[in-house]
Amino acid sequence: MSPFDRLHPAVRYHVVNSLGWASLRPTQLDAIEPIQNAEHCLLLAPTAGGKTEAAIIPVLSRMSIEDWTGLSVIYVCPIKALLNNLEPRLSRYAALLGRTVQVWHGDVAASRKHRTLSSPPDIMLTTPESLEGMLISRKVDCHSWFAGVRTVIVDELHSVAADDRGWHLRSVLVRMMRYSQHPIQRIGLSATVSNPDALLAWLAPTGSKRVVGGSAVSTDADVQIDHVETLENAATVITRLHAGEKRLVFCDSRSTAERLGADLRERGIRTYVSHASLSAAERRQAEAAFAEERDCVIVATSTLELGIDVGDLDRVIQIDAPSTVSSFLQRMGRTGRRSGSRRSCLFLTTKPAALMSALGICRLWTELKVEAVVPPALPWHVVAQQALLLVIENQGGLIWRDWLDGLARAFPELPKADIECILRHLLGSGQITGDSNAPLSPGPELERIHARNHFRDLIATFSGGDLLAAKHGTAEIGYLDPTVVTDREQGPPRVLLAGRAWQISSVDWSRRVVQLEPATGGGRARWMGLGQTMSSELAGAIRRVLMDGSAGAARLSRRAVVALEELINEIPASDEPQVEPIDEGRFRLWTFAGTRANRRQMISQRARGAHRCDGLTIDYNVDPRISEGGHATAEFRLEDRDFRSMLSAIKFHEVLPANLLFAMVVARNF
Repeated sequence: MSPFDRLHPAVRYHVVNSLGWASLRPTQLDAIEPIQNAEHCLLLAPTAGGKTEAAIIPVLSRMSIEDWTGLSVIYVCPIKALLNNLEPRLSRYAALLGRTVQVWHGDVAASRKHRTLSSPPDIMLTTPESLEGMLISRKVDCHSWFAGVRTVIVDELHSVAADDRGWHLRSVLVRMMRYSQHPIQRIGLSATVSNPDALLAWLAPTGSKRVVGGSAVSTDADVQIDHVETLENAATVITRLHAGEKRLVFCDSRSTAERLGADLRERGIRTYVSHASLSAAERRQAEAAFAEERDCVIVATSTLELGIDVGDLDRVIQIDAPSTVSSFLQRMGRTGRRSGSRRSCLFLTTKPAALMSALGICRLWTELKVEAVVPPALPWHVVAQQALLLVIENQGGLIWRDWLDGLARAFPELPKADIECILRHLLGSGQITGDSNAPLSPGPELERIHARNHFRDLIATFSGGDLLAAKHGTAEIGYLDPTVVTDREQGPPRVLLAGRAWQISSVDWSRRVVQLEPATGGGRARWMGLGQTMSSELAGAIRRVLMDGSAGAARLSRRAVVALEELINEIPASDEPQVEPIDEGRFRLWTFAGTRANRRQMISQRARGAHRCDGLTIDYNVDPRISEGGHATAEFRLEDRDFRSMLSAIKFHEVLPANLLFAMVVARNF
């Protein structure tokens, strides 16, 4: 029997007659047998390779063969825009079989969620945080709501697993299994990764599993690097090139996206901006531009990197460089979807460091190297978060043994003794009340900090920062960092938001609302965030480019060629670390070792004058070639300034035992 013949007859009929597909793609055919056999799967295919259909077609077939009823499939995406984009597509497929699809996330109105609870769909599209919200909501009867769930599909698994949202999601799935009356199949969808077997083993630690498809790196693309030196020059290039086309421009910070978007609008270019600090209405407007506009520019951060269906997109332009080859491939994969077209990407770099990163990324791509997906080490803060939420979810019905055993099942990679240490710390600090013989309940500290907002701040493993809601009248535009409001030069500041200039007319600090009025003449854009971490692989690729002058398959503009020649003449790149005198009493060691290795060396050699580092260099106040005898050792202390800044990236760190927090910071940053 062929794979296609294994599908339910109704599915086969609609694939051929309703959808008009002459055949399925190889990955889609290969996925049918393992999915219908209820195996855990990781489906791999390049961007726009039909991964969604590879998952949903056999799932719909299994649903028909086994006569599933009620909510039976949960489709998880890391971003709401992707869910919104997928809903009409999946609804069309499901409707052919008489099935329904609904979206549930933070932008969905409460009235719509209430209707969904009253009439559950067959397939629900949601985020990890919204799934968590269902588990702890008093409005959701988990025993009935999740009783029929049989399959969970995780889209863009590489993105989810690469940060703490992956640990969070996997723990939530373990908790959800307690309510389902069936074993839950896990299906991950991913583009290019170098370690698919390990990624699938992480998603599904137990049970039969199979990797389907492949995502080999291809250099069949038109990639060019141009060094334009400033963001204003980048705006000029974008304005003059490719007029009449739909262009997607990626920036790696919200402030850069806002400044570029505002500049392009002032030049008369129809421009949309998309990033995480914009309101849902503003983000929807940018998403709609993909489908409705032709001659426009969409300036975005990584929020539009993932599998949004961009339709008939003409160009991808990258300002400076992403930090990974995987991200570059995702972004470039937005192009080349029309018959006869090729994938393409134009890098516009604005500073020498960004030029080196772009050159290194293209060198790794040419060498067919892509990063492995490795979940963040020692997710102790996620364990603490899940411990608190388990108690809230069960409301006095959870005892110590089940608390500990449940978390040990959710985090099988972590020592159970250390999990127990966290639980005892939560009890001792007043976050949780109870003991080994009494049911557990939220403690006074947990109630004091989180109960007033119905524990909503506990739902996400990441923090959006203490931002201010920005409104024009009653319309919400987005969210501003408080520092851009308080840092006043002369009078009320002008700010950039949604690619437009605004004058701040008032600030209500008690409600944390900023009122805006339209303005002209530019403004400031600022959000606090962590800088990029350069991998040792990228640092090594940059060294190879500086040593032999080749960026591989990427073409360099004349400006980029000149800038690269200047870098080659200025930077002492060789197989061994080189010392460069900066000025009197200051030296720079070019290691090309990556951010983590350089941090370790800087800490270990503080006594010898090391005081600053990045992915390529370490700065010293003394010549590092002068031996002072002996070997300095790395000493990390929680009170160190470097440690304090790293703690800001770890939500819930204040509820962790000091020894586990210390170990996590070291493992993740050094």
